[in-house]
Amino acid sequence: MATGNVPRGFPRILQWLLIALMMIIGLAIGILGAKLAAVGGSWFFALMGLVMVVSAILIARQRRGGIVLYSLAFIVAIIWSIQDAGWGYWPLFSRLFAFGVLAMLSALVWPFMSSSTTVRKGPAFGLAAIFAVVLLASLGWMFKPQTLVSATEAVPVKPVAAGEEQKNWEHWGNTTHGDRFAALDQINKQNIDKLKVAWVAHTGDIPVSNGSGAEDQNTPLQVGDTLFVCTPYSKVLALDVDSGKEKWRYDSKATAPNWQRCRGLGYFEDTQALSAPTASTQPAACPRRLFLPTTDARLIAINADNGQLCEDFGNHGVVDLSVGMGGNQTGILPANVYPSGCRQCCRSRWPRSG
Repeated sequence: MATGNVPRGFPRILQWLLIALMMIIGLAIGILGAKLAAVGGSWFFALMGLVMVVSAILIARQRRGGIVLYSLAFIVAIIWSIQDAGWGYWPLFSRLFAFGVLAMLSALVWPFMSSSTTVRKGPAFGLAAIFAVVLLASLGWMFKPQTLVSATEAVPVKPVAAGEEQKNWEHWGNTTHGDRFAALDQINKQNIDKLKVAWVAHTGDIPVSNGSGAEDQNTPLQVGDTLFVCTPYSKVLALDVDSGKEKWRYDSKATAPNWQRCRGLGYFEDTQALSAPTASTQPAACPRRLFLPTTDARLIAINADNGQLCEDFGNHGVVDLSVGMGGNQTGILPANVYPSGCRQCCRSRWPRSG
């Protein structure tokens, strides 16, 4: 196999960049591809990695055959990727973008490795320019919404049966399954562009981030004629759904050095207690309650009707979630994920940093 000239100056830098990237990517793909093949996966990545390592060694030894070998492997990669993943953007991008960058660099280096002093650089540079345009276009295409699952035909809107209209949004994901589907048909594709702002309410609680995650991420709950909102600093507001007027407000006085946010509240309704009490039965306290997870790792039960604490929950309405965790948990256990309630329990999850 013939040995070409040693590039000088900037072409030499491009050559070593090509060698380094091809060797590193080839080793990574080859090793991980071998592991994939060992568990029954495709052999493509292991073989492609091996070819890339051999190509990098040949290019380092000034042999243009290394670029020829990689070019053939790149063509095979394109064919295999289309057969394996189809024409979907993300599957093809993840399989071919890195290979395309190496192909562009190979085209740029190719003419400088020739043993001839009269080699034509135009065709190689033209091919590199085509690669550059395709690569830039593929990068820009990622900002275009990509549909992973497309409907094969228009899906008709199913009318909501009379009497089955959804009344409330009682959980973060609408239902305990988190499906986020609302059985309503007054707002549809034909009139959604005609919606207007009905009212605006201000919580007065603006998240000010110090780089540690203060954000407004709340999904409000709507029960009856009331909208329940929690703020990044663990405050709760009850708003009238028709006017936005504030009914009541609760401030947990929570403080935390980081991760100030509230993603949602939990809601529980004791239907038995709400039914008409008998003469010998006292009305239950807090038959409708909200559960607020605070930034300082407390879980607070609030009467949804008036914003007062539910005294029969935990320690006068409060459970300290840091108890039994050990060590100083300040700022480590922010409880900001919505809790789910049941008759004799309440479940809450929170991220742990560090």
